[in-house]
Amino acid sequence: MPDTKDGATKSGAKKSGARKTARKTSGAMLKIKQVRSGIGRPEMHLRTLKALGLRYHQHVTEVPDSPAVWGMLFQVRHLVEIQN
Repeated sequence: MPDTKDGATKSGAKKSGARKTARKTSGAMLKIKQVRSGIGRPEMHLRTLKALGLRYHQHVTEVPDSPAVWGMLFQVRHLVEIQN
């Protein structure tokens, strides 16, 4: 059966290989603060800080509490702290 643009067949059933989206955890937010500078750090660390919304030393931002964000925080755990 030919597929439609949204990945569903004409009968309305999704393809078996459809990608699942990550679930949000009840809208919880994490407040994070950059406590060390990104100067002299590897490029991946600088990109991770930017992806977290941290622009400069002592900058505080709020990000959604999700597994992806926790992975990013783990990568730059020596540069940030989580505030309650």
